[in-house]
Amino acid sequence: MDRRDPPGIIAPHIPADAYRRAQATGQPVVIVVHTTDQHGRPLGHYLVPLVIAGASVMGCWGLVAALCALLDAAAHTVTVIAQTAGPLSVGGITFRLARPKR
Repeated sequence: MDRRDPPGIIAPHIPADAYRRAQATGQPVVIVVHTTDQHGRPLGHYLVPLVIAGASVMGCWGLVAALCALLDAAAHTVTVIAQTAGPLSVGGITFRLARPKR
């Protein structure tokens, strides 16, 4: 039976017969663990902050685009209201909100 231990186990299971023989004879048990040491940081250490920064930049640009669209809609609304309302007078002073159409 080929049994593999999950990664992260420091010492794999020692078979019972080897353990009992080591106890009876005083012979040391040598455990060889093959590991692949990684040099440097894994990609996740760099990728997570970049993803967070990219998401925040995209969110900020989305807010700017939404604000521009809102201001554009407000400007068009004011223009339409000003054209339909005609001149506005307050206290004897008359303001023309929009130029007359030619």
